[in-house]
Amino acid sequence: MAEPIAAAAIVPRKPAHILFGIAAMAALLAVAPFVGIYPVFLMKALCFALFACAFNLLIGFGGLLSFGHAMFLGTAGYVCAHAAKEWGWPPEAAILAGTGASAALGIITGALAIRRQGIYFAMITLALAQMMFFFYLQAPFTHGEDGIQSVPRGKLFGLIDLSGTLTMYYVVLVIFLGAFLLIYRIIHSPFGQVLKAIRENEPRAISLGYDAERYKLLAFVLSATLAGLAGATKAIVFQLASLTDVHWTMSGEVVLMTLLGGMGTVFGPVVGAFVIIGLENYLAGFGQWVTVITGVIFVVCVLAFRRGIVGEIAAWWSKKKG
Repeated sequence: MAEPIAAAAIVPRKPAHILFGIAAMAALLAVAPFVGIYPVFLMKALCFALFACAFNLLIGFGGLLSFGHAMFLGTAGYVCAHAAKEWGWPPEAAILAGTGASAALGIITGALAIRRQGIYFAMITLALAQMMFFFYLQAPFTHGEDGIQSVPRGKLFGLIDLSGTLTMYYVVLVIFLGAFLLIYRIIHSPFGQVLKAIRENEPRAISLGYDAERYKLLAFVLSATLAGLAGATKAIVFQLASLTDVHWTMSGEVVLMTLLGGMGTVFGPVVGAFVIIGLENYLAGFGQWVTVITGVIFVVCVLAFRRGIVGEIAAWWSKKKG
């Protein structure tokens, strides 16, 4: 059996096909508004794609299943919206404030949760997320079920007016691509390799001198921070922060996106997010049946292609080449 920790000291070479895939994805997203795809739909999909990528960093590479990741998405949204609307902060400062709030919450909740493993870890994150949900339901600054509405987009760096849909889209695209490249760099760094080793065999990693809890806590905080970036960006895009983003169903939705696209893959969460958001958008006429249809797709995915869409394609391609 290969030595996972020894290999961690060497950063793996980045496959050319993945770098080509990133470039192709960026190019397709850049021209998407000009080929008939509604920019508002694309912005929503990109926000959730970033959320799913952040979650995938935790579960796909750290092996930690969180059922409470919605609290980071929602916390950043509320803080960002409040800062932009009530304090008059510019969008870049409001987004940073929301992202920072989620990072701080990630440190606190992570320190409590990572002491347990498996289902116990998942249940602790769910319990903490429910506590945050009821806090935001009662807190005066969130306006309860009404949420924070009419959040001003403002001007980015005092120069770029974000009131235009197309301008807002390209700002969201830059944020998404920057965060995506950061995640890609993290998983291909020595830290990422040690994290994978801990996921595969934690007792062995500990026996070789690695502080597993410290690595898992850092992964948890990074994931929470990037999820917060998605939530803060979403609040500016839709000029709204609501309880929907803090509800436990949102945590379940990001699990579905990640598993459907391909857990532990680079592009899987992006594909999963676009599929789920696309279904919700184009099947909206079916009303509540959208949830049933999504559930059926999830069941089929688990039974038929357990690696997810991207995972199955990658496995098929490797088998074909081999």
